[in-house]
Order: sequence, then C-alpha cells, then structure tokens
Amino acid sequence: MAFTDELEPEAESIWQAILDHPMVARLGEGTLDTDPFEHWVRQDYVYLTEYSRVFAYGAAKAPSLDRMGTFAELLSETVNTEMDLHRSYAADFGISEDELEATEPSPTTRAYTDFLVRAGAHGTFGDVVAALLPCMWGFNETGRRLEARGMPDDERYAEWIRTYAGEEFSELTQWCLDLMDDVAADATASEKERYRELFVTSARYEYRFWDAAWREEEWSV
Repeated sequence: MAFTDELEPEAESIWQAILDHPMVARLGEGTLDTDPFEHWVRQDYVYLTEYSRVFAYGAAKAPSLDRMGTFAELLSETVNTEMDLHRSYAADFGISEDELEATEPSPTTRAYTDFLVRAGAHGTFGDVVAALLPCMWGFNETGRRLEARGMPDDERYAEWIRTYAGEEFSELTQWCLDLMDDVAADATASEKERYRELFVTSARYEYRFWDAAWREEEWSV
C-alpha cells in the first residue's frame, strides 16, 4: 500500500470537516459574506509568503537535481506568478496591494506558518514534503468536491473553486502525492511515523485556517 493510501483515512476525516465548515459550505453555495473571505484572502497572502520559504528549503534539501529543480520552479511560480494573481484576486474584493502587504498574521496564521518553516529549517526533505502536502491535497479535494455540488452564482467564489479543482492544480497535487510516496518508500518505520505526524498537524492547521477566517480572528491584546 502506498504511504498516501495509509494517510487517506485520517486525511478524509479532515477534508470532510473542512467541507462541513460553514465558511466552506457557504463559499460553495455562493452565500458567504465577503468579510470573512476578505480576511481569508489577506491571511492567505501572508501564508503564501512563508509557504514560499518552505519551497526554498525543499530545493536546498532535495536529494537530486531533478527534485531541486522542481522545488525551485515551484518557488519561482509562487513568488512571481501566484502572488501576482493573488493580488489581482484581492483587488476584486477591494483589497489593495498596500493592504495585503500590511496584513498582520493572525494567531492561527502565525502558528501554521511557523510550524511549516520550522519543518523546512530543521527537518529532512521528507519532512518538508509531508508538511507541504496537506495544503495542496486539501485545497484540491475541497475545490473538486465543491465543483461536483454545482458552481455558485458569485463569480468570485466560482473562480476560487475552478482554480483549485482545475487540471493544473490537480496535476500539482498528484505530483506531491507521488513524491510523498516515493520518499516514504525507502523510509524507516520511525521516519514514516514522523511524516504522518507532520502531515496530520499540517492538515489540522488547514481546517483551523478556514475557521480563523470565519471568525475573522485577531490578536486579543
């Protein structure tokens, strides 16, 4: 059995919890108020900045030139393309580039990104892959399942679903799943358990990221 098949039962429970969350359910229906989604857009911009650093760690720790090149390409695409698209997407909600840049990470965003960067800085290449996987896998599953329910009338939310359910993102997700399986194939039992713990923690943060946006989470003091 492939390692990601072993992860699937735990992953599925978290993906379902995300789908059942009122923020995600209402996004799919097109009935989500803009305030929590604007909060999500701002925080996701902060997240992408730190996520890019983890790609850099992946490139540095890659065991082959091929994998090094792929992580370097992902870093470049995220910094030079995806973040530009994110700025354009934010503009549709009336969020300026200056507002994005001035966003203070919420407690959940800070905790999640610190967790990812620590995994990149102190972990192995396999640790990096395990920590990164839930973002891709979770968004792809969410997008595909929302798309299967029917697209919302609100074009902004429909575009979000199309992006993460689309062929390009689905291919990226499958690449990351295959990479996790390749890395885990030669791993010891203790290494696999560490990968599982990193994966589950990161997936739980994916849920909390949505929940924090729904609550428009800010620092208490």
